[in-house]
Amino acid sequence: MVFANPLYLLLLLCLIPAVVWYIFKQKKAQAALQVSSTQAFDKMPDTYKYYLRHLLFVLRMAAIACVIVMLARPQATDRWENQTREGVDIVVALDISSSMLARDFKPDRIQAAKDVAAQFISGREDDNIGLVIFAGESFTMCPMTTDHAVLLNLMKEVECGMIADMTAIGDGLATAINRIKDGPAKSKTIILLTDGTNNAGNVSPSTAAQIAATLGIRVYTIGVGTQGEAPYPVQTPYGVMYQNVPVEIDEVTLKSIASETGGKYFRATNKGVLENIFEEIDQLEKTKLSVKEFSRREERYLPWALWALLLLGLEMVLRNTVLRNIP
Repeated sequence: MVFANPLYLLLLLCLIPAVVWYIFKQKKAQAALQVSSTQAFDKMPDTYKYYLRHLLFVLRMAAIACVIVMLARPQATDRWENQTREGVDIVVALDISSSMLARDFKPDRIQAAKDVAAQFISGREDDNIGLVIFAGESFTMCPMTTDHAVLLNLMKEVECGMIADMTAIGDGLATAINRIKDGPAKSKTIILLTDGTNNAGNVSPSTAAQIAATLGIRVYTIGVGTQGEAPYPVQTPYGVMYQNVPVEIDEVTLKSIASETGGKYFRATNKGVLENIFEEIDQLEKTKLSVKEFSRREERYLPWALWALLLLGLEMVLRNTVLRNIP
């Protein structure tokens, strides 16, 4: 417990002369009713009133002490926490090529990836997170930000067909690197999701991986797609039909990128597995704490005020009832 006005506690010293005055007064006190002799009362036993005759003064002093403590404003420091956090810089690089419309995920690959990524972002409150999308080319959908509401709204707008089709994994990774390299956090991470092989772009995946490794950026790669074949939408004269097409993911390249940068490669064969992958990445990239202690103080004068009222009330009742003096 601490006090906002500790100097008021010095008033407690005033109680000492009050006690001395009371003792001196009791020694000099004279009987209000004088008799010739008290011999007839010598054998009378002492009653409880004899032992409680000083209780009124004790109650008065205790009430005054409570008032003084109340004026000093006692406060409780009920909690000490580590408040300031040093976030991690994260960029999600999402493949939005047309193959992400395959229905081996529910409802499809692109929507499943967006849902799981949004859940991941919502759980990383202290991190700077950005979003890069790529297909035949790449661009930044959202720069790194701690305003995750804006990021999540922009992610909802991501659709296949926003940019030229094909799969430029190297360009997507390079754009993500360019966004994250100057971030303030010591820990920098890229999560790259793709369901295909690199067949476009100006930067090869291996070159982008070497750049990331040089800059100390860790890359987690995720291959999205089932084993074998997956239903893919095809436009026909009778409307959109779904036909099974082979799932081709360049796992060798994705594993190489992860290994080169100190990350890890994952294969997501359904939405549930994808959720588990993001949970594992969440555990691997825990936010680092920057210790800063703070105290949250709470006023505690009310109990002292109640005690003061209780003691004064008790003194008044006793003074006018069982401990009443003869005038």
